[in-house]
Amino acid sequence: MGKLTILALRIVIAMVLAGSLFVQLWMVPLLSTDLVEAGAPDGPRIALLVIVVLGILCVQVVAVCVWRLLTMVRRGTVFSHGAFRFVDVIFGAIAAAAVLMFGIAVILAPGDIAPGVVMLICGAALMIGGVALLVLVLRTLLAQAVARDVEAAGLRAELDEVI
Repeated sequence: MGKLTILALRIVIAMVLAGSLFVQLWMVPLLSTDLVEAGAPDGPRIALLVIVVLGILCVQVVAVCVWRLLTMVRRGTVFSHGAFRFVDVIFGAIAAAAVLMFGIAVILAPGDIAPGVVMLICGAALMIGGVALLVLVLRTLLAQAVARDVEAAGLRAELDEVI
């Protein structure tokens, strides 16, 4: 991966982190005020706000882990056992986001919202879960690449002894 690509991705990640902090600190309180003015009951309102904040936290965790993986790519150490920690955290954060999205559907289902909207939210939760499974598949590919790298290093060491 080229230096320009890594720089561009880091700029995008920095913008995502800044935007998510803005949403957490500015927009969530406004959402809370809007929900109070709309007459939303306290229980579902607070649960919805907690889910939104936790969902944004999931995005932030993924962004930080991708940043760390980019650092490993730049150093040439991404095919090591240290990368698994970040990939596992990414998988966990995306899986948690899927559960949180489904939680929004559960909160909204008993209300006056259209059933189609609840089904769309469930579909979004399913798609987010699919992304988590995709990360799990990519983790398996990383494991295979690390194993090949270890095997290649062993073969190089044997070849050096022979020479």
